[in-house]
Amino acid sequence: MPALVLLGAQWGDEGKGKATDLLGGSVDYVVRYQGGNNAGHTVVVGDQKYALHLLPSGILSPGCVPVIGNGVVVDPAVLLSELSGLQERGVDTSKLLISGNAHLITPYHTTMDKVTERFLGKRKIGTTGRGIGPTYADKINRVGIRVQDLFDESILTQKAEAALDQKNQILAKLYNRRAIAVEQVVEELLGYADALRGYVCDTTLLLNDALDEGKVVLFEGGQGTLLDVDHGTYPFVTSSNPTAGGACTGAGVGPTRINRVIGILKAYTTRVGAGPFPTELFDEDGDKLRTIGGERGVTTGRDRRCGWFDAVIARYATRVNGLTDFFLTKLDVLTGWERIPVCTAYEIDGRRVEELPYSQTDFHHAKPVYEMLPGWSEDISGAKEFSDLPKNAQAYVKALEEMSGAPISAIGVGPGRDETIQINSFL
Repeated sequence: MPALVLLGAQWGDEGKGKATDLLGGSVDYVVRYQGGNNAGHTVVVGDQKYALHLLPSGILSPGCVPVIGNGVVVDPAVLLSELSGLQERGVDTSKLLISGNAHLITPYHTTMDKVTERFLGKRKIGTTGRGIGPTYADKINRVGIRVQDLFDESILTQKAEAALDQKNQILAKLYNRRAIAVEQVVEELLGYADALRGYVCDTTLLLNDALDEGKVVLFEGGQGTLLDVDHGTYPFVTSSNPTAGGACTGAGVGPTRINRVIGILKAYTTRVGAGPFPTELFDEDGDKLRTIGGERGVTTGRDRRCGWFDAVIARYATRVNGLTDFFLTKLDVLTGWERIPVCTAYEIDGRRVEELPYSQTDFHHAKPVYEMLPGWSEDISGAKEFSDLPKNAQAYVKALEEMSGAPISAIGVGPGRDETIQINSFL
């Protein structure tokens, strides 16, 4: 039975929650392997809409075990609030499992995130201010606090002291902020211990045993390929690895266990925050995409920047992730355009470039080269088979597939769970 990785193939917000939820009824485990509550998924079930920020989308599938892997950074207050909100709506959250090796976002991480971003001024990255970057920085600097530390007050205190030794100096002397008391941090974190204790386990052992038993495990990335700290549009990126390799380190499974890698592509392109975006629109078309597509961040609440589909980015995502399939979302949003531009290459200083430039300078100067494809006016939200789509919509999908380098195996034609055309099975 397969192990699948499902990830964003653009700058995030591609509709991963819908794709994960679609597979949720067929898989045994859904694993978040990186990121924190700076990512968000919207899942529509019947007439109910669920906004998930930290929890795996599989939590909405009754037969599925949702897992937060070691590569995730966890804000315990946010996690417990999200669990409580789902429980109030009748969702069973008792199956959730959390890696004891996942790192905790503490109050001083969110403080450092906000004051640092403010200090950067016009050079700011556009973070969510939720402490994700500083938490990953502490992890790499080996002064992080892990979930398992909640259950040993002595270790928790030692680690909080080590982390705050330097941070309090920076807060007081550089940012003119009050120092944070170790005792206050420890007391707050210990207050979460009893509520989280029953969820925590060795998830690496659990997942490898599950794969040995032939169970189906779906690894769910947050954000998207172009926000990967190594392979994205650095420095305008997140602080972790949403790409397929991150599933191995962030969940503790070897690369030979992965059978399929599914990239989620929006039928156009969006991004949130600062950074280059070659196909970004500043006109009525951009406003129209934003309005029809409901392009507002699930977690941030910020309007998303909108642009036409970028095949250069899609090809890059295929390459760095080893994608085997695409799930194309929000095709219905494009209904009503007479012609739809698709970016097939870039022009950089008079040169035509068909692959993503490795140079940050070149990418900042990239101008899109468009091919115009015929649009359609028919409502496609009720389509159940590929043949139900208008001819021009079919041609659009086939063109994107050819340009992107991997087969499109499913198409989203509306926000609902059942508004999906399945062309090839992912399992």
